[in-house]
Amino acid sequence: MNTLQVAAAIAAVLVGGAAQAQTMAQPAVAVVAPASGSVLRVGSEVPLKLSEELTTKGKKLKTGYRFHLEVAENVLVDGRVVIPAGTPAFGEVTDVRNKGMWGKSGHIHARVLYALVNGRQIRLTGNFDDKGVTGTAGVVGAVAFVPVAGFFMTGTSAKLAVGTPVKSFVDEDVPLSFSAAAPPAMEVPAAKPATGTAQ
Repeated sequence: MNTLQVAAAIAAVLVGGAAQAQTMAQPAVAVVAPASGSVLRVGSEVPLKLSEELTTKGKKLKTGYRFHLEVAENVLVDGRVVIPAGTPAFGEVTDVRNKGMWGKSGHIHARVLYALVNGRQIRLTGNFDDKGVTGTAGVVGAVAFVPVAGFFMTGTSAKLAVGTPVKSFVDEDVPLSFSAAAPPAMEVPAAKPATGTAQ
């Protein structure tokens, strides 16, 4: 076997070894099993904000209406984000009172239901409300002068604007599992074929 054939054989061995080393340097994605304490606990606060306006103006808001919220800030467990800001959440109107005669103001009472995280509903708890301004002082003054005038005095409508902050809390223990990202594969350059000159 001459020098050129020996060089070609050595190059083949080096290239094959490099390819094998590159293949072995790509580990599978590691999955970290839930460790002690890796649980989103009942009572953990989840700050929300309204994604739509709720108002008694126009008398269209009804008890049972489902409305949209979103998570206002990242929720962390062990330094990791488990519920990112912007995650959709949902609530329900539990009581509505429209403004009316004799200075009666509007009133909205609602509760938080759940957040939707990676297709899973995480139960939340929290109640909030708003009421308009009553017209009682105006009614009393009007009645003092003209009794029937008080009947036509109304309060104001209740209104919760988009972005209104809402406090809520996790209503169930949620076990967590974190996946570790695979490290980038080590790049191994291919060996250059050895060159030799015949003697």
